[in-house]
Amino acid sequence: MRILIADDHAMLRGGLKLMLTEAFKDATFGEAESCQQALDAALHQSWALIILDISMPGRGGLDVLKEIRAQRIMTPVLMLSMYAERQFAVRAFRAGASGYLTKASAGTELIRAVERILSGGRYVSTVLAEQLAAVLGDHGSDLLHERLSDREFEILRLIGSGKTVKEIAADLSLSGNTISTYRTRILEKMNLHTNAELTHYAISNNLIE
Repeated sequence: MRILIADDHAMLRGGLKLMLTEAFKDATFGEAESCQQALDAALHQSWALIILDISMPGRGGLDVLKEIRAQRIMTPVLMLSMYAERQFAVRAFRAGASGYLTKASAGTELIRAVERILSGGRYVSTVLAEQLAAVLGDHGSDLLHERLSDREFEILRLIGSGKTVKEIAADLSLSGNTISTYRTRILEKMNLHTNAELTHYAISNNLIE
């Protein structure tokens, strides 16, 4: 059984590999530290499972997942995220994920998640399950942030948390000009005008902690 672990932090990849090795004695592993490496490995090699960080620098894990599915590769993908918010989980499942797991809960839930996915099921923590069912069943939702792309949504949250353009650019390994362009698109799509309005919206809709 071959498992691809895609995350930009070497220590996290090592920790995941150690936990999985103990549970799955026949497992072998591939590693990717960037979105491009993850995409190349997914497209050109065979895997039983891909564990994919949602927030890697550059294109982002959700974009990688969408490209994998666009190429009709149906390898199950477990999205790993630092975000527990249901909005990210919803986006991941809509993009074709087989599971969604926060990094904070990986130590206790990783093996259970992998076992469930490898058996053909989907995995989401109990905490998020009911919320996801409600959101996925609400086809009439017209919340402003639902208009945003995955990357725009991520940047909305970062702006709402008080980060500057420079700080966001550093976090996402993008240029300041690119972040500013995303900000302009976000304001236009949401019919807002200032960072203060974005922050108020994000807080009011529980998009940030």
